[in-house]
Amino acid sequence: MSGIHEFIDNEVKANDVVLFMKGTPQFPQCGFSGQVVQILDYLGLDYKGVNVLSDQEIREGIKQYSNWPTIPQLYVKGEFVGGCDIVREMFQSGELQNHLQENGISVRGAA
Repeated sequence: MSGIHEFIDNEVKANDVVLFMKGTPQFPQCGFSGQVVQILDYLGLDYKGVNVLSDQEIREGIKQYSNWPTIPQLYVKGEFVGGCDIVREMFQSGELQNHLQENGISVRGAA
């Protein structure tokens, strides 16, 4: 396993919720990353943002790690959830909130 793969694997497993994104949660640098940040912030989640723009190796490595071609990528409890469209659809249907709660992650405004 390469160093970058280990780094990604560790981030994904060490944090309950991780968003690999362009920019940071405070300053998203693409609209898709920004949308996912808005959803996570709305849900009041404590999550870690990893800026793929700061390191080309991470940017390429995360795509191989998940076998998913686009950024952002959301992970919950070590499991790949999806990119912007999937996260948005899951959020709108309530599925994302359920998924988080099933994994023991409290969500603001949940029933």
